[in-house]
Amino acid sequence: MELAQSRESVVEYGFRRSVVTTAIIIATLLEIVDVTIVNVALPNIQGGFSANVEQAAWIGTGYIIANVIIIPITPWLQTRFGRKQYYFASILLFTVASLMCGLSQSLNELIFWRIVQGTGGGGLISTSQAILVNTFPRDKQGMSSAIFGMGVVVGPTIGPWIGGLIVDHYSWREAFFINIPLGIIAMLLVAVYLRNPEGPRKIPLDGVGLALLAIGIGSLQYVLDQGNQKDWFDDGWIVAFSVIAALGLCAFVLFELLVAKRPIVNLRILRYRSVTAGSLLGMCLGVSLYGTVLVLPQYVQGSLGFTATDSGLLLMVRAAPLLFLMPLSARLATSGKFDARWQVATGFVLLGISNYLVATKTTTGSDFGNFVIPLMLSGLGLSQIFVPLTLSVINAVEPRDVPSATAFFNLARQLGGSVAIAVLVTLLTRQSAAYHTSLAAQIHLSRPAVADYVAHNGGPRSESMVTHLNGLVTAQSMVLAYADVARATAYLTLLVTPFVLIMRRAKRATAFVTE
Repeated sequence: MELAQSRESVVEYGFRRSVVTTAIIIATLLEIVDVTIVNVALPNIQGGFSANVEQAAWIGTGYIIANVIIIPITPWLQTRFGRKQYYFASILLFTVASLMCGLSQSLNELIFWRIVQGTGGGGLISTSQAILVNTFPRDKQGMSSAIFGMGVVVGPTIGPWIGGLIVDHYSWREAFFINIPLGIIAMLLVAVYLRNPEGPRKIPLDGVGLALLAIGIGSLQYVLDQGNQKDWFDDGWIVAFSVIAALGLCAFVLFELLVAKRPIVNLRILRYRSVTAGSLLGMCLGVSLYGTVLVLPQYVQGSLGFTATDSGLLLMVRAAPLLFLMPLSARLATSGKFDARWQVATGFVLLGISNYLVATKTTTGSDFGNFVIPLMLSGLGLSQIFVPLTLSVINAVEPRDVPSATAFFNLARQLGGSVAIAVLVTLLTRQSAAYHTSLAAQIHLSRPAVADYVAHNGGPRSESMVTHLNGLVTAQSMVLAYADVARATAYLTLLVTPFVLIMRRAKRATAFVTE
């Protein structure tokens, strides 16, 4: 009864709910869109500071390491400092760090402020979801999840387009300055309209658990971000950090389960099979979502000659079905007349088919129109995944465990994105090299087509001809590698689909969040 009263005390209606929802949408998009915008602007930032690829990579690595460390401890931070206070502080930290990133005069200064920005950003996602669930009445939980889902799924889609506009027309510094007015608006709305379900509570800090978590997950993120550039386990630092990550995470799990009296992360939430399976599916969702955002722009810009803005517009095609169909998906998931697990399974199948179709369209002669149907199919699939999957997770747990469940779910999706970047970039690099070797071996004058091409373009002794042939082989190798990456993503998506059946059937949405 006490939990229900706490929950009802922050349910909003009418104008106030609209304002709180607006603030949450702005804050959610701040964090999610910023990552993709900065990724698009990264080559310009690298050139601005005359940094090599390895040095510039820390602009993203530092941010994500801070992000993934903060996400799992957000339930503790919300309880200790009060949800409203913590959320306001996270937006403030993110906004100030964005300003300082844009004003940075050296690469090291920029990396430092990106770490600070990641610390603020990590507090936004899980907290945003918890606030929305609290703000909407029980019969509107599907709509709250749809609103949050549109931010999470549409954000990575519109980010490259915004980043492309900035890169093509402005300085890379605007990639950070764009956050400032939005951050100020979100802070003002939160300060005036957001209410706490309850005030801050003094609870002891699990310092050992926090240290082990930071060491373990920070080292893991370093390995994922830097592994491909350092040729993975051929590099001593990657081996060392892999060992540290394994030992740190094992020690963290044992300490939290067996020793800690007040664990900073509630690992026992994984006793709910829906949370475990949902987190695994969330990780796969992150792989497919962020993998497409990573690979497709590289392909269309590098192989087809698209501008950064054009590649961003291509990804916007996927956003259209999401915007129109996600509210319908939420209504269906909360109706109680249909097993939401089949929505999720259908969404993953459509997503897998979409990725496979992208692979078939990945050629040196493709154009914008070739990818419209696959990407719209991807949007259709994504619209059927996020809301039913989220509701299946949060409705499977006790009310007091919802913040922990959403933290695990969001962490899994974030790590899925990191795994996507690490694995898919490695696959792209190695497949490209393998195809280059294979295709180059077939370029010899005994083949009539090759001999005819050489004879009409400068002859076999022309140095420019050798360079030109190598360029053709390299371009074709990259296209074949991109197609392999799309197929691998499709196979993974289809492979994990049966895990949906591990989850319990969600009842009509009645979940609510309290601290």
